[in-house]
This record gives sequence, C-alpha cells and structure tokens, in this order.
Amino acid sequence: MHIRDWPTAERPREKLLAHGASILSDAELLAIFLGSGLRGRDAVQTARELLQVHGPLRQLLDRSADELAQLPGLGPARACKLRAALELGQRHLAADLQRGAALSDPTSAGRYFSQRLRARPHEVFAALFLDTRHRALAFEELFQGTIDAAEVHPREVVRRALAHNAAAVMIGHNHPSGNPEPSAADRAITTRLLQALALVDIRLLDHFVIGDGTPVSLAARGWI
Repeated sequence: MHIRDWPTAERPREKLLAHGASILSDAELLAIFLGSGLRGRDAVQTARELLQVHGPLRQLLDRSADELAQLPGLGPARACKLRAALELGQRHLAADLQRGAALSDPTSAGRYFSQRLRARPHEVFAALFLDTRHRALAFEELFQGTIDAAEVHPREVVRRALAHNAAAVMIGHNHPSGNPEPSAADRAITTRLLQALALVDIRLLDHFVIGDGTPVSLAARGWI
C-alpha cells in the first residue's frame, strides 16, 4: 500500500501539518525527506530499514555525504540534500548567537554546543565568549584530545576571554562515548576555570557536557 492510500491522519506529511514535526517518529521524519521508497516499499518502510540496519538516527546522520550516498534508498543526490538540511539546522540554531542576541535561556546555549560538538569522534573543548549583556562575541574550539579526554589549560581560556574583552564565558565539551554524565575530572576543571576567570572578573556561567540526548548543564546541577 502506498502512503497516499493510508488514512489521512496517519500520513507523515499530514501529521506534521496538523500537529507539528515533534510528533513524528524518526522513521516518519526521514520518510518525508526521502519522498519515496525503494521498489516494493513505501518511504516509511525504507526509512525504518535504514534506521534498523544503519542507525540509530544519530549514527546514520553523522555519516559524511560520501558514506550516505552508498546507503540503499539514498544515493548521491539525497545524500547531498540530507547533509545540506543538517547544516541548515545547525545554522538556524546558531543564528541568534551570530546576531548577538542575549542568551537568557541556557537551553539554547546547550543546543548550540551540542550541534557544534556532538558528532566529533574525539573529545573537543570549546568556549562561548559573552559580553556584559550575555550576547555572543565568539565561539572557539580551544582544545582537542583523544577519544576520551582533552587536556584543558585554564590560562589559555583566560587569555582568549581577555582577547575578546568578554564579561562572561560558557564552556562545553563532548563525550564521544555518548554518555553525557560529567566525570570527576570534568567537575575539577570547572572549578579551576571558575577560579581562574574570577581573578580577572569574568564569570563562568555554565559548563555543558555533550553526549547523546540532552546536554548536561553543570550549572543546573548546582556545581557552578
């Protein structure tokens, strides 16, 4: 049965229009992008098979355009469109920061760190520098490490904050394992950075740990 023969309320596009994209499953969202499936399968079935064999969703979407092009149901054209769609999403999340909007909502900052760092195969430590009104001045990747650690130097973080004339800083790093739970080392470097930045009257607002799912905020845990 083709999707057009499904009951209207069950079709992915109609569900999205009626209730929003968040109500759709991963397979339904991917099916809307595919438009059609492999021979003998509808788009939803093809999407489900892609996720079952080559997923889950994060693992599928973290592939390069060349890797996506080799998967059944995609090919070069759809692979390029999918990578372009992902880049558009990342730029949309970054738009407020690039316009210098105030970061009154820490959730948006966590999403921004997640989009920039989540797919990295090695640990990356980054900083978002802010002015007195908590508007973004710059985002920099400061340290890169191995698959499970990155050495962080507080002096360099302070130096870059002073170079941007920042009044506040948010920091973040990824856990390539996918587990966003902060380690004892994560808490220790947060304390050292908090103290180092305070010496030059710069506030450390938050430290985000990026893995699968929602970023973990050390400030929300009461550790900053």
